[in-house]
Amino acid sequence: MTTVPVELVPVLASGMLEGVYAATEEAVRTATGPIGLVLIGIYSFLIAFVLPLPSEIVLAPAESMRLGLPLSATTGLIVLVSGLGKAAGSVFAFHIGQEAKQSGPIIRFVRRSRFDIVEWSEKTAVQLAQEYGYIGLALALSVPGFPDTISIYAFSVLEKDYVRFAAATFAGSVGRLLVTIVGFASVTALL
Repeated sequence: MTTVPVELVPVLASGMLEGVYAATEEAVRTATGPIGLVLIGIYSFLIAFVLPLPSEIVLAPAESMRLGLPLSATTGLIVLVSGLGKAAGSVFAFHIGQEAKQSGPIIRFVRRSRFDIVEWSEKTAVQLAQEYGYIGLALALSVPGFPDTISIYAFSVLEKDYVRFAAATFAGSVGRLLVTIVGFASVTALL
């Protein structure tokens, strides 16, 4: 029996994760029909709390979705499904954040890690929360390419209102996709 050297396990796991991420992105890019909408909803749910993947990918299948609707209606439906999926995923992350802030060992472990993610996230989230509250979360999530998961978890530790949190993440998710659509249309018009 062949064994894998211990030092290669993280490399193999990383490679496997990259493969899973690539397969997930490709599945979303090529999604069609009602099942494609379900896949987009699940993908959006997962990127809210666990997948470090771009949410803008959900717009890729709009032209080939084959729902029998005009492109603008199909795109609107994709944006709605993605926003609802991310809002649901953020509520799940919110719950995890609420539990984590009560768990001293988790916070101490993360604080001792090489990268003090908690300090950076808290600092950034506190600044946004103090200055803009839930609107700050929605604005942060509206920026294409900005990591959703960090913002969602940072705010989840600070806030307590599930409904307002879900509404802010929905608004931010829809806002991000609309900014992406408008930006893409602007660039395309210039070409």
